[in-house]
Amino acid sequence: MNIEPIAKIYTDFPEKFGIPRQSGLVEHSTGRIVFEKKYRNVLAIKGLEEFSHLWLIWEFSKSNVNSEKFVPMVHPPKLGGESKKGVFATRSPFRPNKLGLSSVKILKIDTNCNESPVIYVSGIDILSGTSIYDIKPYIPYTDCHTDASEGYTKDTKNKTINVLFEKDFSGFISENVKKALIEVLRQDPRAAYNKKEDYIYGMAFKEFDVRFIVKNNVLRVVDLCYRDADFKEIK
Repeated sequence: MNIEPIAKIYTDFPEKFGIPRQSGLVEHSTGRIVFEKKYRNVLAIKGLEEFSHLWLIWEFSKSNVNSEKFVPMVHPPKLGGESKKGVFATRSPFRPNKLGLSSVKILKIDTNCNESPVIYVSGIDILSGTSIYDIKPYIPYTDCHTDASEGYTKDTKNKTINVLFEKDFSGFISENVKKALIEVLRQDPRAAYNKKEDYIYGMAFKEFDVRFIVKNNVLRVVDLCYRDADFKEIK
């Protein structure tokens, strides 16, 4: 079977570091789905406006997987990098076909722009510029299983950290952007194997360069500026 992208999504996350580990965790993170020219037809989304949420099937484009060697066990990020689970028992990006699955909320559907139709969504956990392979409506009566078991994720789902700003950036970023940024930072963007205290981390968010340190379960934003040609990523 050969598959090809039907669209690309442009999000708040220009780099992998800082992307939420699951969709829906950051309510105010947004994305814009632009169809490839071949599929740019309003008839293809007729009826979609009746739904509130979507399933997106997409590519982990930054996953360095050796397609010739199958790795059956991986380190789920939520387990701190210490325990291994079977790749098909996780949502790790290190999987044979590098396909991701996200449930997102529809904000609006624009059928009057040059790239029409364009779908605006929120609750994003996807790198900007990622290829989308399929879009399906989220159907509550079949997709929501109230009796589902949480497995090993049960003890990790609500772990967040406090976020403080060392300076007043209110005149620099809007309240909506600040709200989304706080939601992202509360998830603790650091990798489980790279949690250093008093170390300055750098993260790209929208058009901004965010610098922060973490100590005693408190993340402090120490600097925030526009990204430019001299920007160098710190991890």
